[in-house]
Amino acid sequence: MSFNPFFEYLSLERKYSPKTIIAYENDLNSFKKFCKKAFEIIYIDKADYTHIRAWIVELVNAGISNATVNRKISSLNTYYKFLMKIQAIKSNPLQRHKALKTKSTIQLPFSESEISETLNPSNFDKNFEGYRDFLILEMLYSTGVRRQELIGLKINNIDFSNKTIKVLGKRNKERFIPLIDSSIQLIYTYLEFRKKIENIIDEDYLFLTISGKKMYDKLVYRITKKYFELFSSKVKKSPHILRHSFATHLLNNGADLNSVKDLLGHSSLAATQVYTNRSIEEVKKIFKKSHPRSKSKN
Repeated sequence: MSFNPFFEYLSLERKYSPKTIIAYENDLNSFKKFCKKAFEIIYIDKADYTHIRAWIVELVNAGISNATVNRKISSLNTYYKFLMKIQAIKSNPLQRHKALKTKSTIQLPFSESEISETLNPSNFDKNFEGYRDFLILEMLYSTGVRRQELIGLKINNIDFSNKTIKVLGKRNKERFIPLIDSSIQLIYTYLEFRKKIENIIDEDYLFLTISGKKMYDKLVYRITKKYFELFSSKVKKSPHILRHSFATHLLNNGADLNSVKDLLGHSSLAATQVYTNRSIEEVKKIFKKSHPRSKSKN
């Protein structure tokens, strides 16, 4: 059975991005190749849990992390659910599967002082790339947008009169996010330098490379890492940590959880509650201040 109807379903009905669909395709083809080699099964809709379990064992023995294995199995599960939906199979072989245990990793947000030190105008060159990098970091932190949402921002998504941006989020859901005055002023300055690029290829997009093309994932990551390495000792320095910092700082300063949920573009509160965890340093301060036995004796 061809995977094409499934990929069309992901694209048209689930509104998944081309990048996500490619990941699904790689996972399905990997399992298909395994089934053919190990069991001489050509079509994976004929596979059962015994075959899937054998694939899991092979992946783990190959040193693949449990988190990656779980993602691959999740792709497979989505495919089998689709086959159930179109009545191509009678039962889902992964119906009773339990995901492999993974280590929970704490991603610490940047502190407000780390943000303040990094987003100091003196750290950025007074040219196109300098103002672009400054604006990228400013927007990631002041709006909490995802990296892909930032890359996809178009100039006409900015409403200067209402001080908002229109963001196209996951599954093509639109939301509006307020802009602070410093961001608006920085956008104006950046756009003046943007005009000086000789050959702009992707004219509609706000953020461009020096060659006039639309920004890309790795460059946004490198920019974030480059500047925050100067002022932060955090292990992880990525656009997502800036999003994490945006949400954490709002909540720490009294923002309503539902409002933060809407700003982040989450579909449920459960996803937003991840950001309610305070930083370890803040917890230490509260503990030291509040616990009777931690107070110094006079």
